[in-house]
Amino acid sequence: MEEFVGAIDQGTTGTRFMVFNRDGEIIEQAYEEHEQIYPHPGWVEHNATEIIDKTKRVMRRCCRGLNKKFDRWNLVAIGITNQRETTIAWNKRTGKPVYNAIVWQDTRTKDICEKLPGELFHEKTGLVVNTYFSATKIKWMLDNIKDLRDVLFGNIDSWLIWNLTKEHVTDYTNASRTMLMNINSLDWDEELLELLGIDEDKLPEIKSSSEVYGYTELDGVDVPVSSSLGDQQAALFGQTCYGVGNAKNTFGTGNFILMNTGKEPIFSDSGLLTTVAYGIAGKKVNYALEGSIAITGAGVQWLRDNLKIIRRADETEEMGKEGSGGVYFVPAFSGLFAPYWDMNARGVIVGLTRYIKREHIVRAVLESEAFQSRDVIDVMEKDSGIEMKEVKVDGGAVKNNLLMQLVADITGKKVIRPKINETTALGAAYAAGLALDFWCSLDELKKKWKMDLAFEPEIDKGARDELYGWWRKAVERARNWLE
Repeated sequence: MEEFVGAIDQGTTGTRFMVFNRDGEIIEQAYEEHEQIYPHPGWVEHNATEIIDKTKRVMRRCCRGLNKKFDRWNLVAIGITNQRETTIAWNKRTGKPVYNAIVWQDTRTKDICEKLPGELFHEKTGLVVNTYFSATKIKWMLDNIKDLRDVLFGNIDSWLIWNLTKEHVTDYTNASRTMLMNINSLDWDEELLELLGIDEDKLPEIKSSSEVYGYTELDGVDVPVSSSLGDQQAALFGQTCYGVGNAKNTFGTGNFILMNTGKEPIFSDSGLLTTVAYGIAGKKVNYALEGSIAITGAGVQWLRDNLKIIRRADETEEMGKEGSGGVYFVPAFSGLFAPYWDMNARGVIVGLTRYIKREHIVRAVLESEAFQSRDVIDVMEKDSGIEMKEVKVDGGAVKNNLLMQLVADITGKKVIRPKINETTALGAAYAAGLALDFWCSLDELKKKWKMDLAFEPEIDKGARDELYGWWRKAVERARNWLE
């Protein structure tokens, strides 16, 4: 009988279910997008019921695909990886959401954030106070939604696990993104809960990233749900970044750079986040420093959907070869994340002349992804004292060779693209399989990782620093715009 591990990858724009074999190869997959809801400027919501319905649908589609390919097969385990910080409240008796999911990009809680003691939250959680995280979203719901007596709060991982198993749990990685978990004790912090008026009984139980949480029925069989990892930690895990100093850069709606810093948390003075990288049952957790970038791939989507400059994202590789013509694009559509954390910033295009045409703007959008990556990598090395010699990359945009070369040139780092690009789902599968001994160790998983292509820097340090200086000047034009 063929044995596989499945992974739910619930992202910002859609849900994918993937099935992997022992070699980490994709055997079957299915995907569906879900609606993006924008009730007011700066508000971003998802329909939580639509998300769970489509999750179950893609799981069933994969089962039908497996039935066509194999006479006998068995799904050993299911792992979950998810968009982080997106927060849901649902009635524990009816199972129905009491409000739409408030998405990580949502900025409605800016006023709440400005009243919170930033130093206290940073000391306890390793995070900066920002609309990005879950805590103020929960506070907003408590202040604005009536009758929450029977409500449960959770991020997307908890919502999926509860619907699949009826267990209300989360893992260390997702809990570390709420701005409510103490990064040292790995428990909900009583002082922060009291400060925000949040009842701990309404929050999920925090567990490791790799253990059996419960069972769900799929294709007539009860299958263990045995991992949960926030999407960026899952990508780190899938890229087998298990050593101190190992780093990955995921190119998605936004970019997220994580570096494994080992068994003790390192706190940043430069706007980076201290987060849990992963926690295997029975072992100490590994921590990471993270730089979160709000808009990268979403900038390309903006070119396509709003400006109509391109028809498809893959057109940018050829169009961008002409250069930027001195144009710089700072995509602060919802403020700037690491290392600036400026909720008042807004997007700008600077350096425009009559010479500029659409190809130059396309190139500037691609370059913005490289410049923002350098923003994070520079401070990550400074705060950790660890040199990052190379960066593994993943996500939809990494097939763009021009973009990958720009990242290598601007950051000065070797950029390595893996053969299997779906590292987020793969990381969730790896963690789920480890819990059931489908894979035996991290060392076994490291041997399965294979490189597709490496990009070495092709410009010298002087040219690199000059370009970066112009970028920093453009960023200053974008900062504090609302003030």
